[in-house]
Amino acid sequence: MSTFSFKLPDDMYGALAAEARRRNITKSALVREMIDQALEYNTCAAPPSCAQLAGDLVGTFRSGRTDLGTDDKLLEDAMTTDARKNAPDRRR
Repeated sequence: MSTFSFKLPDDMYGALAAEARRRNITKSALVREMIDQALEYNTCAAPPSCAQLAGDLVGTFRSGRTDLGTDDKLLEDAMTTDARKNAPDRRR
């Protein structure tokens, strides 16, 4: 195993030490676990899209409904309505 050293701000070091004590593991084991999780997340096949990252926020502001961004029928209806609104007036 290779050795790597780095500096941490005092408050971060304190939080790290407290978490290691709480979990009854060494600080080094905790740091290795955290680095492993970070690297595993960043090397996944497809990084999450903006819609996935903000999935709990999509479609909730005006109506309060949380399924507007994922409900296929609602999306289709919204696109159809928008297309009709933006279509040129052919009655002239």
